Amino acid sequence: MEFPDYFADAESSFEAASFVLFGVPFEKTSSFRHGADKGPFEIRQASWNFERYDLRTGINFEEIPIHDYGDLDVKKLTSKELFETTKTFTSTVLAKQKIPIAIGGDHSITPGIISAFPKDIAVLSLDAHMDFREKYKNDLYNHACVIRRIADHIPLQNIAVLGLRSAEKEEHEAAQKQGLFFRDAFTINNTGMKKIIQQTKNLLNKKKIYLTLDIDVVDPAYAPGTSTPEPFGLTPMQVIEIIEAFSPQLIGCDLVEVCPPYDQGQTAVLAAKLIKTCLGLMWRERQA
Repeated sequence: MEFPDYFADAESSFEAASFVLFGVPFEKTSSFRHGADKGPFEIRQASWNFERYDLRTGINFEEIPIHDYGDLDVKKLTSKELFETTKTFTSTVLAKQKIPIAIGGDHSITPGIISAFPKDIAVLSLDAHMDFREKYKNDLYNHACVIRRIADHIPLQNIAVLGLRSAEKEEHEAAQKQGLFFRDAFTINNTGMKKIIQQTKNLLNKKKIYLTLDIDVVDPAYAPGTSTPEPFGLTPMQVIEIIEAFSPQLIGCDLVEVCPPYDQGQTAVLAAKLIKTCLGLMWRERQA
């Protein structure tokens, strides 16, 4: 059975909406499994599974003005052209005072989106991988270079990466040397999420934050349908705890790396729920 091709409850016009969702079905830089370009469709389909009322937060999604723009036409683009296309589209959304919510695609969709924002924002990345390579497979815009490309636009000290558990030795050493704030999943487990959240808040202070959520930050037991699964990840409840903690500061987000061919739909269901969680909490903060 197929459901409507837009995200559930995203029934506002572009002009009337506070939030603009858009899909970016691009995955030319994937390095292990392929199929992340199917992510936006499957996540939208999965979104119809949920009630409009959120039991945990009391948020009613019928009341949130959301517009689903559909997918950007990116399938034939290079990674550099993708950067420019996502930057241009996000600039249009921001110029209309709307909050962009992007659905990937692989993680290479993120730097272009962030480059449309002012340079004084902060970025919170939830990811299994450090993504701090200068270049990968001779491509500056590869998904393995996301944090480097973000740091071309905003200061490195305004970036935080949580939940990682994988990096090349040189990449790890470069991140430490340059002062990238990161907390791996093992440190989070030993220290406790509340302390890690407080450390991250101290770093990002009261800055406006863009959240990029790579679904592989979640343990593959919960989210097996991802392009580069990495064991020992965060639980969905831990991810919700992070989103909730930073929701007063969020000004946009993306969710990337859902790879539908590799499970029975459970990762798309989790992704849709996490997007709804971000939307609901950002909306609630704006009503407070």
